[in-house]
Amino acid sequence: MLLLHYFMPYLLFLLPLSSWTQKLPTRDEELFQMQIQDKTFFHDSSVIPDGAEISSYLFRETPKRFFFVVEEDNTPLAVTVTPCDAPLEWKLSLQELPEESSGEGSGEPEPLDQQKQQIINEESTELFSYRGNDVEYFVSSSSSSGLYQLELLSTEKDTHFKVYASTTPESDQPYPELPYDPRVDVTSLGHTTVTLAWKPSPTASLLKQPMQYCVVINKEHNFKSLCAVEAKQNADDAFMMAPKPGLDFSPFDFAHFGFSFNSNSGKDRSFLKSTSKFGRHTYSKPRVDLEKICIGNKNIFTVSDLKPDTQYYFDIFAVNTNTNMSTAYVGTFARTKEEAKQKTVDLKDGKVTDVFIKRKGSKFLHFAPVSSHQKVTFFVHSCLDAVQIQVRRDGKLLLSQNVEGVRQFQLRGKPKAKYLIRMKGNKKGASMLKFLATTRPNKQSFPSLPEDTRIKAFDKLRTCSSVTVAWLGTQERNKFCIYRKEVDDNYNEEQKKREQNQCLGPDLRKKSEKVLCKYFHSQNLQKAVTTETIKGLQPGKSYLLDVYVIGHGGHSVKYQSKLVKTRKFC
Repeated sequence: MLLLHYFMPYLLFLLPLSSWTQKLPTRDEELFQMQIQDKTFFHDSSVIPDGAEISSYLFRETPKRFFFVVEEDNTPLAVTVTPCDAPLEWKLSLQELPEESSGEGSGEPEPLDQQKQQIINEESTELFSYRGNDVEYFVSSSSSSGLYQLELLSTEKDTHFKVYASTTPESDQPYPELPYDPRVDVTSLGHTTVTLAWKPSPTASLLKQPMQYCVVINKEHNFKSLCAVEAKQNADDAFMMAPKPGLDFSPFDFAHFGFSFNSNSGKDRSFLKSTSKFGRHTYSKPRVDLEKICIGNKNIFTVSDLKPDTQYYFDIFAVNTNTNMSTAYVGTFARTKEEAKQKTVDLKDGKVTDVFIKRKGSKFLHFAPVSSHQKVTFFVHSCLDAVQIQVRRDGKLLLSQNVEGVRQFQLRGKPKAKYLIRMKGNKKGASMLKFLATTRPNKQSFPSLPEDTRIKAFDKLRTCSSVTVAWLGTQERNKFCIYRKEVDDNYNEEQKKREQNQCLGPDLRKKSEKVLCKYFHSQNLQKAVTTETIKGLQPGKSYLLDVYVIGHGGHSVKYQSKLVKTRKFC
């Protein structure tokens, strides 16, 4: 357990200077148990309670530290940090506990300033660090005893965040589990309505824990956590109520920053209805186009009162009603139908366009280059399943193919030509893709790709702890990043297809899965191949390898995933 009562003497050096001449308090177990249940005892402290998620606040460029103690070796430990509305830099470090002094046999504890100096002189070991806005965690099945310090910093702006720590993560299971297919499907699309469906969480269906789902709708982007949603939803109130720098607040007092944890019953499904918050005056600000609706344990929901021909982003969060902790499904986006007959979407030269196609539906794109051109290049990146594409120039059919993954088509140009692109979705479900048309391929936003985007594994070079792979490049210098993820032995192609949106880039991958990044190209296409040996693997384990190529415009494209397995005996 996180033995806070052993740690309280070492934390007192964080108190004001006026208290440094005090003697350390006695370690009365009965008194400690009474104190830990009193939330005011943790006011202005940096103690992380075991098995609880706390909410806190960071001022820009002002680090904050939290502490806890693990007294016994081989203790399980899990620490989760959830950024809310800005990326965070955080690290977890460990140092040995200072030995207790006998006080020369007098029974008197050491003065506090001596204890403080003893802790400061101890060298700490950094266990984990992270920078970004993902929900990231540190997990150890057998942690060492000692004093743990969690240090957080926000370099962009004042921000909220949440921290969870536990020495019993297996039994606690505070965060709901996601199903094997965590995607949110758009099952019906209308002029003002969108119907969403998703697979239930095993936490509710198998573990029988009380759960509800919350639907979040907005016009800007998908969210990675419910904390980010609440920070966006309450931005005006939260920042008006922020404390002055140098003062802390109780991590248990969520209402201090204007957080509202009301659960909507789901009866009111209208989007962006005006509500009054806290019954007090608020400054005149544009309302945030965001709505959160909690609907109980249903896994299908129709959002109504949307605007026609408008793109919306939809997120589903599974919320454990016992712990009030949540997990995000893989969000989706959709554009509502036009009121009139659907018109074609005009493409701009060199600009990437997001396209959504409903199941069995079609989408028309129009491209009319302003200047004369010798060639026109089309880039298609299908995020989910295959789509059919047809290209006509001035009414003449030039191309008709099925596209899965990333494809590039180059056609001969013609002065004052106009191109009509028709894309048809498949029968399985809705389709999402990114589309780029350009007459200047040298200034393209997408990175150049070889014809073969497979990853090759060398079977003879496999060992118990490493695999060697190779992939092709091009004549253009691009950045390549390779990631690995351990998977079960029965992982197959069907499961690979159920992975999240293929258009999502490496910035959404866990830092622990990153192997390396490097730049590579060759003017000789026969030699445009690179190899890499991935080390530090476990014997007899299966891994899914992904290579991302990142272009000059910042857009990334993922090569075909490769499943590899290390040798069991060497």
